[in-house]
Amino acid sequence: MSNATEIPDYALADELEVASPAQLHALAGPLRAAILDLLLERAATVSELAAAVRRPKSTVAHHVKVLVDAGMLRVVHTRRVRAIDERYYGRTARLFRVGERDHTPSPSAHVGVSPLSKAAAEAAPAHQADELRATLRHARIPEARAREFWAQVLVLAQEFAKLPRSGETTYGFVAGLYATDHPTLPERSADR
Repeated sequence: MSNATEIPDYALADELEVASPAQLHALAGPLRAAILDLLLERAATVSELAAAVRRPKSTVAHHVKVLVDAGMLRVVHTRRVRAIDERYYGRTARLFRVGERDHTPSPSAHVGVSPLSKAAAEAAPAHQADELRATLRHARIPEARAREFWAQVLVLAQEFAKLPRSGETTYGFVAGLYATDHPTLPERSADR
């Protein structure tokens, strides 16, 4: 159950596995991704979303319909305004997971632009201003441990998404886990 201190201001599932072609198509659009991100703050009308993304209401209404049809948005409440019911849309889940839960997503599981590529483009101004916080680490670990670690990262991402909205700046959070050809040391010899 949602209350005034929870983000967003409506009830939603923690996660939804995205598998249908309509859902994958819905996630592929950058404008739809922006709409989904905004609705992690609170429920909003098409007019509010259009103002936030600086696009025509008709364009935003089309993209909202695509997300509703894909089961990723729903009307969470309505308000009567001069004989018209104003609809407030919300997400159906905090996290939309592409692929099976028990597997680390492969690069082919991503739809459209990779989240890391998008984050790199968004982070360029912060990098130029020397205000970018980032880290890159490598570890040679078993696949099962990588899946466990990724589950912990998803918990942290959920925590980030639930933070109360305030302040002047919108921050991005990106995480990735991927296999590399990063050099590794050979196993220790038996005489050591």
